[in-house]
Amino acid sequence: MGTQENEQAGVTGRRMLLGAAVLGAGGAVLGLSGTARAAEARRGGGGGGLKSLPKPTIIGHRGASGYRPEHTLGSYQLALDMGADIVEAGDLVPTKDGHLVCRHEPEIGGTTDVADHPEFADRKKTKSLDGVSTTGWFTEDFTLAELKTLRATERIPANRPHNTLYNGRWEIPTFEEVLKWQDEQTRGRGKQVWIYPELKHPTYFRKQGLALEERVAKVLHKHRKDRRNSPVILQSFEPTSIQRLNKLVDNPLVVLLSGATSRPWDFVETGDPRTVADLIKPAGLREIASYAQGIGPTLDLVIPKDAGGNLTTPTTLVSDAHKVGLILHPYTMRNENPFLPTNFRKGTDADAYGDVFGAYRTYFATGIDGVFTDNPDTGLLAREDFVNS
Repeated sequence: MGTQENEQAGVTGRRMLLGAAVLGAGGAVLGLSGTARAAEARRGGGGGGLKSLPKPTIIGHRGASGYRPEHTLGSYQLALDMGADIVEAGDLVPTKDGHLVCRHEPEIGGTTDVADHPEFADRKKTKSLDGVSTTGWFTEDFTLAELKTLRATERIPANRPHNTLYNGRWEIPTFEEVLKWQDEQTRGRGKQVWIYPELKHPTYFRKQGLALEERVAKVLHKHRKDRRNSPVILQSFEPTSIQRLNKLVDNPLVVLLSGATSRPWDFVETGDPRTVADLIKPAGLREIASYAQGIGPTLDLVIPKDAGGNLTTPTTLVSDAHKVGLILHPYTMRNENPFLPTNFRKGTDADAYGDVFGAYRTYFATGIDGVFTDNPDTGLLAREDFVNS
């Protein structure tokens, strides 16, 4: 990417030295002196694993999806070129013949050119996806060979019209292709590349005989990336899916958390009455810490918004999670106005950038351990500002 890449090369070392803390064993946060941090950085975090990551960790959300169609090798590659610490390479959904592919949702009408393929017109269906009636084309109705004839497109063209330039350039990657890409990039860059796959709708797929956890574990085992210090963090919105993974692999695990009043779909299916608000209480966090190393809350759980969409006072979630040894990687920072708190917007254009640096500064000040962002370059600059402030 030219000048940005050269500039990034100069700050990579500084980022490792300037983090306010590194992540301790099991995900606990350890406050270290500047000298100790420098020594830790030189050692590569004491042998790798979560504690080798700088803090706040910048996670490329579905790659660099602010600039390229999401979940494509082009988006993943750009996130690395920009300097992201981790790439969320893979929202994992299965094909009809049991392969794992990377799509934000199993419904692919909004992220591929499937509607332009008359040979697949009869595959369009209406299904109940976690209780929501959804019409479109679903990965589980296609073989991998059929999906490979499709090409990725921009999911939100109204906000990212420039990204449509790249429509049709990349195919749908498989999880195996991502793992091979990870190894190639690690060798080529001389530093470990991290990925952060998400298991999508595990209960939905298990009912169809396409269980995700066992498939993910099998692929990770094949590539010898199912260990405690493996550079693959696994995440899911369903706590029971993470519990199942905890018995299958030793990877770092993260429970994703949506709005406070929502219920994880596996809870709905099993009759568990708890909501996310229950899970973020101290007792709920202690339970999560018994089988996971972190949580991925929506940013609103860290700092709620008022009726006008403005940020209010931070909750105690960060300190409560840290007390039980959990890291926090909230989601999602985006540069465009509609995705920012109202008090950080500039103008009214849907694709115009707001005061995203001000928003980062406010969220970083809560003590979060990292953040998912569609714009890794912006996140890295915001982190540099924060650790130097």
